[in-house]
Amino acid sequence: MSKFYFINKKIFGILFLLIIFISFIAGYMTGSNNYLALTAGENRLVPIYKVDRDDKKIALTLDGTWGAEYTEQLLNLFKNEDVKVTFFFAGYWLKKYPDLVKKIAAAGHEIGNHTFTHPHLNQLSKDEIIEELESTSDLIYQLTGKRPELFRPPYGEYNNRVVQTVRNAGYQIVQWSLDSHDWREPGVDYIYNRVKNNISSGDIILMHNNAPDTLPALEKLIPELKKEFELVHLSELIYKNNYKIYSHNGLQVNIK
Repeated sequence: MSKFYFINKKIFGILFLLIIFISFIAGYMTGSNNYLALTAGENRLVPIYKVDRDDKKIALTLDGTWGAEYTEQLLNLFKNEDVKVTFFFAGYWLKKYPDLVKKIAAAGHEIGNHTFTHPHLNQLSKDEIIEELESTSDLIYQLTGKRPELFRPPYGEYNNRVVQTVRNAGYQIVQWSLDSHDWREPGVDYIYNRVKNNISSGDIILMHNNAPDTLPALEKLIPELKKEFELVHLSELIYKNNYKIYSHNGLQVNIK
């Protein structure tokens, strides 16, 4: 009887350890907020997703990697509404539309680095990542006279090597907290409602310069956003010094 009890106790112990192991893997793979805080902690490097602030400032960002059919109209809208936005362009887009890049910069909008070839950075070496950054930065400087300070990884993809390499190159790496889903072409009303109903202070909105629903959605959205929020450059929204980025959600917090 005692031998049977001992075996059951041993099996129970093994099963208990197995459950703990499976829980660890599940928590890591799903990105559970509490679990990451306990297990990954400061070892997990993340970009800025949102900024902790209560001054009603938000940032509208537009990624550009294909086409420019609507960009002139977007610039006219931003001028008429007196708002400044931040564009993230891939190098090959910059090379294809140099005059438009100059016009964007001359209008006072911000241009960030989005790599040159829009690759999956997790698959690249450190030197290859640096080449993607430098070639794009050089082109932006040639066209605008100013080097970018912000970087957004293609596909929102990153790992610790990517984040550390980008930071060591002098950039702040930034994602987004509110995806408009304009790239899905879901319709103007969907985009409008998704942003309007979910926006809060410190949010970073993701849109795209050549998605067909973006312009008409912004024509409706910007006047409404301006009633409650101030749209600013992304570099104005984020903190430059004395900050912490929480690893479980990418929230940037001022720690003065």
